[in-house]
Amino acid sequence: MFTKKTITYYLFSIFFFLFSLEGFAQCAMCRASLETEETGLKAEAVNDGIVYLMAFPYLLLLIGGVVIYRIMKSKKKSKL
Repeated sequence: MFTKKTITYYLFSIFFFLFSLEGFAQCAMCRASLETEETGLKAEAVNDGIVYLMAFPYLLLLIGGVVIYRIMKSKKKSKL
């Protein structure tokens, strides 16, 4: 079985791996409008915003999964 320490280690590893990746996610309209700019600073800001917006649903799912796991674990202990 997994101990609390190994689960924490795996969660932090996944978290740091996902946030260390550099994302270039843009829709076609955003890309076309931002490629006309010469400096590219606005395009990088849009990319960062898209990546941050994408991360929150995964964090909510992770938190929900942990809450459900703890509820199920406490119900299992109470039956014993």
